[in-house]
Amino acid sequence: MFNNMKVFALMAGMTALLGLLGSYFGGQSGLTMALIFAGVMNVGMYFFSSKIVLRMYKATVVTAAEAPELYSMVDRLRQRADLPMPVVAIAPHAQANAFATGRNPEHAVVCVTEGLMKLVSREELEGVIAHELAHIKNRDMLLQTVTATMAGAIAMLPRIALYSGGSRDRNIHPVVLIVLMILAPLAAMMIQMAISRAREFKADAVGAEISGQPMALAGALKKLEATARAMPMDVNPAAAPLAQVNPLSGNATKGFARLFMTHPPTEDRVRALQNVASRMVAA
Repeated sequence: MFNNMKVFALMAGMTALLGLLGSYFGGQSGLTMALIFAGVMNVGMYFFSSKIVLRMYKATVVTAAEAPELYSMVDRLRQRADLPMPVVAIAPHAQANAFATGRNPEHAVVCVTEGLMKLVSREELEGVIAHELAHIKNRDMLLQTVTATMAGAIAMLPRIALYSGGSRDRNIHPVVLIVLMILAPLAAMMIQMAISRAREFKADAVGAEISGQPMALAGALKKLEATARAMPMDVNPAAAPLAQVNPLSGNATKGFARLFMTHPPTEDRVRALQNVASRMVAA
């Protein structure tokens, strides 16, 4: 419940920021133009995300005959989650990781890396897959698309004002415009990343409920973090936020840079899963 309230508050904050900047820079027309541009950029990603992301990870779709144990595990867990059967794929990376994509539960993909299947135990693999199914169940791809569109619109508003002459019409000082061109996208990105981190915590909690083994997921996250730090993956940075841990360098970032992390620090996720496990025992 707290996680959902936090996301609602963050979305409200981004909406307010978008509205204020829209009114300041271009009124209703400027705001509408920015939203249209940002929406067009993101709608393709929303509808064709699975094909695009699979290509970025060089992943291959597998059938039940080609990967019977993995396919059976996904099928069993998706039934527990009350979801349609997703497409199952394997990415040829030594790093242990996984991701889910697709615009809705009926068009979803769950992908694991070859390194993941070699490194983790069966229980840990179930935890990882359950986490990805939780993203599908929570419709996080839709939320990511909405937040990306709003963040994109916020980033575009100062530029629209600059190139359309709106800054002169509204007597906006050039220095103010330049400062806002830098700060507005940063503020939107910080909110967007905060929402992303909140959804990871939510997927961990829901995934733990699906698998029934929160500490198995916690153990898997530690292993995923270690391999991501030891062997960063050669993947397009645009696809990195979808992975269960950041595949480029892991999630161990400190200080101000934490505000721009797509994933929470792994140690925080493990502590949250320990709390979930304690509640399960108490129940």
